[in-house]
Amino acid sequence: QVQLVESGGGLVQPGGSLRLSCEVFGRHTGVAWFRQAPGKEREGVACIHNNDGSTYYGDSVKGRFTISGDNAKNTVYLQMNSLRPEDTAVYYCATDSVPFPCQVVLTSPEGLDDWGQGTQVTVSS
Repeated sequence: QVQLVESGGGLVQPGGSLRLSCEVFGRHTGVAWFRQAPGKEREGVACIHNNDGSTYYGDSVKGRFTISGDNAKNTVYLQMNSLRPEDTAVYYCATDSVPFPCQVVLTSPEGLDDWGQGTQVTVSS
């Protein structure tokens, strides 16, 4: 089983930036970020493949969020810019020991077995 630990959440004003980190302990081939706001369904945010660094994004964050990885540190980052109140949510990173296609799991994450505990992001003035 793979363990994931998120950090970096907090309170930020609209238009501001935050960088989330996801440290991964265990064998994996990629990492995806999801978020869930109260009363809303879980939403795929971004995903990265380890082998070639290819990245994928949810439509609502394209152009504002950037996912990147540091393989030496076993850490994946989510740089979030131009934050909006509607970005407020608990953010989770997830992975699986079995290779998975990013473009599929962002909309259908049921196949991912390993999840972090989540980190709260609040965008408010």
